[in-house]
Amino acid sequence: MAKVKTPKTGLTTKHWIGYMLGDWGGCMTFALMGSFVTRYYTNVLQVNTVVLAALLAIWNIWDAVNDPMMGALMDKMFAKNRNPKGKFRPWLLRATPMLAITSIIFWTVPTMFEGTVMIVVLFICKILYEATYTMFNIPMGSLLSAMSNTDQERASLSSARGVGGMIGNMLPAMLFPIFLNMYGDSNPKGYAIGATVCALVGAVICYGHYALTEERNVVESEAKADDIKFTDILNVFKVNRAFLALCIHGVCICTMQYVTSTLGTYMYADVLGNVSLMSLTSVISMPFMIAILVFAPMLAKKFGLVPTIRASLLMGSVLYISLFALHMVMDVPAMVHMLWSSIASGVGMMSIQMQWGMVGEAIDYNEYLTGKRTEGSIYGTFNLTRRIGQTIGNSAAVLALGWIGYDATIAAAGGVQAASVLTGIKALCVLVPGIFVLGSWAAFKYVWNITPEVKAEMAAKKAAQKAAQE
Repeated sequence: MAKVKTPKTGLTTKHWIGYMLGDWGGCMTFALMGSFVTRYYTNVLQVNTVVLAALLAIWNIWDAVNDPMMGALMDKMFAKNRNPKGKFRPWLLRATPMLAITSIIFWTVPTMFEGTVMIVVLFICKILYEATYTMFNIPMGSLLSAMSNTDQERASLSSARGVGGMIGNMLPAMLFPIFLNMYGDSNPKGYAIGATVCALVGAVICYGHYALTEERNVVESEAKADDIKFTDILNVFKVNRAFLALCIHGVCICTMQYVTSTLGTYMYADVLGNVSLMSLTSVISMPFMIAILVFAPMLAKKFGLVPTIRASLLMGSVLYISLFALHMVMDVPAMVHMLWSSIASGVGMMSIQMQWGMVGEAIDYNEYLTGKRTEGSIYGTFNLTRRIGQTIGNSAAVLALGWIGYDATIAAAGGVQAASVLTGIKALCVLVPGIFVLGSWAAFKYVWNITPEVKAEMAAKKAAQKAAQE
């Protein structure tokens, strides 16, 4: 059994700011991989689309498997070395410079080559960047369970991470286009300078994350390195229903998120006839998400983290499904759809901001059940399920357009799709997200099993262990 010494001092403002800096710093480079990397591939490196599709498939597989591998490695290394500086923070110190360096290399070195050699170099650079990002992201995420002990603390740190991620995604979106506009969006110099600035700023912020965080739950592991196995996660699925619920939630909520983001333009352009309204959705969503991040810890303190998340998921699902019903009986004005769907999405995705606290509870419960505290493996595997949801959301959404008979030539000519196609788009963009949000609610309602009684038993067992140590 891992012995955990919990300091008497509570979570401080310094801890909150420090944890917030984690996702902020990491996203300074990771955000570029979503918003600008495709144009880098096609306009700067001029990668053939068929070759690019093959590379993306391989990279996605690598992204999926390296999260649980890295998590298990961290658990195993700590059991072997008993690093006195902590289980996770030493990895942050190692990963931060590597993350900045590999990000800069990714956006610069491939431009020095051409043809097949360039493809090989690009492939290696991307693999290296993803490996170092995982080396930073897994301990950063796992650190939440080492810093918090109560629902309110977990919700507070989840909120901090949400704020950090929001800033970390926003800043690169503001900085990077400045350099692309300065040098031209097909000039490698703009990409190189923009990536370098983001990487260096991100590194400074990541060091701040390391400096201001603290592993308050100090683990004195009795486990030996041989006791920590990469296959341990399979047993977790068997015995830890709470973790299984989290994984179901991860698949469902990420599928919802990526279906709506992938097909949003079709809803606004083909059904509502006003694609420009999409630009307002972020304006409306931003203050709503900020309000959620501010009030969620208060709600978690009053009602509990799980009941708060369940209520938000059920409300989001009801809003989505009722909006679809409205679309079936009338022509919904574009502004009404935008407001209604933004609220439904914001309420439903509150669970994404708060889910990190739930991972902490699942980690505590797993230690209670198995005697092993394997934060890295559990957090890494949870990330894997989120990747699965992202892949399903992206791929199935594109395939579904073909299934409903969407005709791109009609759209290009400014025509109107068939009525059945428009109904299909409404179902994909409104009903399907509602169903997947309901799936997340069902996971926490019927699979999640950490009740107040179980929490009391866990606390009693931990108290007994602490008394025995003293």
